[in-house]
Amino acid sequence: MIKVMIVDDHVLIRKGLLLLLQSYSDIEIVGEAGDGEEAILCAERTNPDIILMDISIPSGLDGFTATQEIMKQNGSVKVILLTMHNEMVYIQKAIDINAHGYLLKNSQGGELYQAIKSVYNGKKYYSVGLPQEQIEKMFKRKGKDKSCILTIREQEVVRLTILGYTNMQIAVKLLISVKTVENHKANIMQKLNLKNKSELIQYGLSNNYLELV
Repeated sequence: MIKVMIVDDHVLIRKGLLLLLQSYSDIEIVGEAGDGEEAILCAERTNPDIILMDISIPSGLDGFTATQEIMKQNGSVKVILLTMHNEMVYIQKAIDINAHGYLLKNSQGGELYQAIKSVYNGKKYYSVGLPQEQIEKMFKRKGKDKSCILTIREQEVVRLTILGYTNMQIAVKLLISVKTVENHKANIMQKLNLKNKSELIQYGLSNNYLELV
């Protein structure tokens, strides 16, 4: 049996997750909590294998802080962060604190079960619209290079690339040289561990760069 604990400040979401997971014969719900402080106490009391942790907890400790404290107290527990946020800053924060999984709340129930099984079996499970290979590289680089958040100018280059602008057109629009555009793109690819233009476009679309003005 996989012992699972649920942390979310919304009672209805906790109950929904509980009902969903109770349908699996190899999962046992051992506890639930509504905030970070309660989560720390509940984890210490119930000793779960997996914790489903909401990131956005409006009062008290947030999910990131609670996760760090729980993992500090219990090195064997594994945490899957549940969130509505798919922005790179949240994903990078999850990687920085070594969270084992990252799953959007609008994911299908079957994917939640798959995430639990994968993490329980020692794998990372990040369902964030990025290639698994890229996520693994980000884990390897954490602590060495945390400058993954792009500058304003780099964000502009990403947005214009998504819109189909060539390097020459980007240079004209931003009043910079083509060489500078190429340098910006090289820096972006290095920061985000991307290999090609299609991965760059996928990253930009997943993180709403088209909404930048």
